[in-house]
Amino acid sequence: MAAIPVSELKKRRDRLMSMMAPGAIALIPGASEKRRNRDIAYPFRQDSDFFYLTGFCEPDSLLVLVPGRAQGQEILFCRDRDARGELYDGERLGPDRASQALSVDDAFPYNDVEEIVPGLLEGRDRIYINLGDYPNFDQQLLGWVANIRARESGGAQPPGEFVELKHLLHELRLKKSAKELGLMRRAAAITCEAHIQAMQTCEPGMIEGRLEAELTYVFMKHGARSPAYPSIVGSGENACVLHYVENVAQIQDGDLVLIDAGCEFEYYASDITRTFPANGHYSESQRVLYDIVLAANLAAIDACYPGSNFNDPHEAAVVVMVDGLLELGILSGDRDHIVTSESYRQFIPHKTSHWLGIDVHDVGDYRFEDSWRELEPGMVMTIEPGIYIPRIEANNHVPKKFQGIGIRVEDDVLITKDGCEVLTSDVPKDADEIEAVMAGVGG
Repeated sequence: MAAIPVSELKKRRDRLMSMMAPGAIALIPGASEKRRNRDIAYPFRQDSDFFYLTGFCEPDSLLVLVPGRAQGQEILFCRDRDARGELYDGERLGPDRASQALSVDDAFPYNDVEEIVPGLLEGRDRIYINLGDYPNFDQQLLGWVANIRARESGGAQPPGEFVELKHLLHELRLKKSAKELGLMRRAAAITCEAHIQAMQTCEPGMIEGRLEAELTYVFMKHGARSPAYPSIVGSGENACVLHYVENVAQIQDGDLVLIDAGCEFEYYASDITRTFPANGHYSESQRVLYDIVLAANLAAIDACYPGSNFNDPHEAAVVVMVDGLLELGILSGDRDHIVTSESYRQFIPHKTSHWLGIDVHDVGDYRFEDSWRELEPGMVMTIEPGIYIPRIEANNHVPKKFQGIGIRVEDDVLITKDGCEVLTSDVPKDADEIEAVMAGVGG
């Protein structure tokens, strides 16, 4: 079962139902196992929306919410008990125990979906669902609705419209509860330790995957069963590939190593990036670029507070990085024009932030129409400015000492009522501190 109390999960469902229009029904499918090859499945991971509302981690499930229904508002469909299946794959909760364990009104075997759900749909004004997430279920649902419509002449009442559930549910997920923040702090602490372990283990001549193994070891040692996303361990020019995950190159003396990695602890993600010298000492050119990115990281964090908007940290980081690149002669021209035209994207290609939570790129709108959304207490976001100068023809004007360098510095930041809390402050990011940790001093 989930680390979130059942009482909190129940409150989430109640809040969602209170936001739904009268006469509506919501359908939230769980995930199914996915085949890896032949009879081997990928490790199962529950759908994030379904997990948020139920804490239930078994495949082939469905949550149905019917506000105001006298016979029960919350109905769960899940796999039935099966002695042989449980012998191979472990115990199942089963519908007979689900009602009490998950605090839902009723539970049925998943095989009864076809028999029960069409009757729940009939007479409802709206169906809340995230169409497109599970195409097979969408087709099943459309078939049920079509069947009801075919019986209209006999008095059947089909649902009037489909409504995107995410507009309601994802707003709930955006602001984290105290219990969620406790899990996210734990995920951050584990990931901080893993990054320090990688720094202290790194030596020229290693394969990048050795450092990935160190990360995974620390994650699992502390109960984080998997990374929140494929770990990026990019040495040398591989650090200029934003989502490099091959992790097969040999780390060379003089390389910078960019590690972007975070664990998932009880379904909640951490996301940290540090960039450090393979031999323990930044070269002069590496250090000057690193200090620019670090200054951008700090400026962006300073822009994280209630009342600021989501894009303010990015704008603060961009100004710092553009000024730094202008001073080094890597960029040229008028700073304001470079910023407004976004011509800096040759070296600063990505945004500075994304939401963080159950998903590493968590849900929630970044803007409303033409306005960036205001930051509020309980929101968690990344701060990850980066500069990348790959050895390509377009960068021939850049001094060679700066070519082939990719640097990113990323932290996880909680917006608080008074400002912000950096959840990932335990892993060093000042260049001198990183060198000290790699030398075995502190850390």
